[in-house]
Amino acid sequence: MARLSDTELQQITAEVTQCQQCPRLVKWCRAVAVEKRAAYRNDEYWGKPISGFGDERARIVVLGLAPGAHGANRTGRVFTGDRSGEWLFRAMHRAGLANQATSDNRKDGLTLRNAWVTVAVKCAPPENKPTPAERLKCSPFLKRELEALTRAKVIVCLGAIALQAACDELGVKPRPKFGHGAVIDAGKYTLVCSYHPSQQNTFTGKLTETMLDDVFAEAVRLAK
Repeated sequence: MARLSDTELQQITAEVTQCQQCPRLVKWCRAVAVEKRAAYRNDEYWGKPISGFGDERARIVVLGLAPGAHGANRTGRVFTGDRSGEWLFRAMHRAGLANQATSDNRKDGLTLRNAWVTVAVKCAPPENKPTPAERLKCSPFLKRELEALTRAKVIVCLGAIALQAACDELGVKPRPKFGHGAVIDAGKYTLVCSYHPSQQNTFTGKLTETMLDDVFAEAVRLAK
């Protein structure tokens, strides 16, 4: 018999995939899937909202902002198929949270151990900037994900907006200042902050692999 959390997470995934609440985002996701990037012109894009994935018994939740237009919006799995995902899953593999270090497509065999990866906004937004209203409409999905992940103790917040989303859902006030490596007591959860592994941060050296490894080492320590 499936656990209640399994059933709820499967239901959330089904509802997210069918969501039409934000016309601007729905239109953008579909447009990107039709126009495509030249490098992926032969790929069939997902072009729909995307829920989280991973280990339903996870103690660690990794929270990002939104799917990448030519990453997750193409492959159908969060942080899969782009440079951000390459950095993230390499780090999670080194930390013992993933069975492999690569994330090419949703059927590539990647599985997570003791970790669940998700995003605050389930659709890829233009210029990677969802509006406050779009973030608010998506927030019930994140709330339900956290409720279904009954063993979760640590949330790794990738970027300031992910921290904001976590604090909004958990009622953390006043909202703490974001800083890479910051550790925040949020009652039931401990929040661990990291710069987002975007190309803007990794290409400039603002975020290094060692810095990301340190964040996950701390998350694993706190989750035990």
